[in-house]
Amino acid sequence: MSITDREHVTAVLFYAALAVFLYVVFMMIEPFLVPLGWAAVLAIVFHPVHTQLERRHGPSRAAGLSTAAVAVIVVAPLLIVMTAFVREAVQATSDVQQAISDGRLAWAERAWDWVQRRAVGERRFDVAGAAVDLAKRIAAFLAAQVGNLLQNIAVFVFDLVITLFAAFFFFRDGDAIMLSIRRTLPVEEAFKERLIRQTRELVSATVASAGIVAGVQGLLGGLLFAALGIDAPVFWGVVMMFFCLLPFGAWVVWLPAALLFFASGDWLRGVILAGVGLGVVSAADNVLRPWLLSGHARMNGLLVLISLLGGMSVFGALGLVLGPTLMATAVGILRTYTNDGTVPTRSRSADLARRP
Repeated sequence: MSITDREHVTAVLFYAALAVFLYVVFMMIEPFLVPLGWAAVLAIVFHPVHTQLERRHGPSRAAGLSTAAVAVIVVAPLLIVMTAFVREAVQATSDVQQAISDGRLAWAERAWDWVQRRAVGERRFDVAGAAVDLAKRIAAFLAAQVGNLLQNIAVFVFDLVITLFAAFFFFRDGDAIMLSIRRTLPVEEAFKERLIRQTRELVSATVASAGIVAGVQGLLGGLLFAALGIDAPVFWGVVMMFFCLLPFGAWVVWLPAALLFFASGDWLRGVILAGVGLGVVSAADNVLRPWLLSGHARMNGLLVLISLLGGMSVFGALGLVLGPTLMATAVGILRTYTNDGTVPTRSRSADLARRP
């Protein structure tokens, strides 16, 4: 075997061993990808605050304070809201079943009968029976999940601890991580910095602003439902927040509720809900979004919708944040590339510098 053949065999064995090594490392990290993803998102969102704390207290102490702030500002309220959301979702299912049994939705059944007579003639669909059957199926499903409740709680608490633990190191070592990323990117310095800046602006515009606007609209909608005496206001507030993340809006929830008030003869609450929903809840988007997006580029609405739905299908709940983040990163790379017309690599820059 010649020396060249030995070198080729050695190179093949080296890359094969490297591939196996990287695969084993990935298998070790894979169970922690979701908490690590959340930790990275939280570190990015709170980075401006952490920078101020770092100037006063140093890296380690500032990282501890930033992690504590994340736990108090984000994690604790999120736990409270999600606990109330699950409790009210179960209660809402039971209330719907009880309302159908008591005949409180007789007007809906009459309206459905009218639609059926006009659309399908004598064929009938028992909407009350179907709703009761659906409610029973949901209740049976929830009861079947009770056996896994303790296990799910343990996994959630473990992921939460890993998220906060990782966030501390992301805060403390953020500059070193970004330095490594800058060194890894095989492009010239000006292109690299422009790419990082445009990606950061897009992430801020599409992720942070969307989350803030959706949270405010969900909060306002939940408070409005609570003030009008509508059951499960936390549940409906979270549902409104979800629709605000999508290119729809809170009106998908409060408008049908207002129509239900009108149909049941409660005109006062219907008018209040429609007026405040249109003038306050939905109008918050028109006030907050331009202010938050001032001076920033934003992604196309179709890309936002695809990134949200696609992100959720791949990453679960984390996809609500990670999907738009990855899409914004890709858009930032594409915009930087199309503006320059080419990607100036380090070797190309060196060749240009050596030319007379």
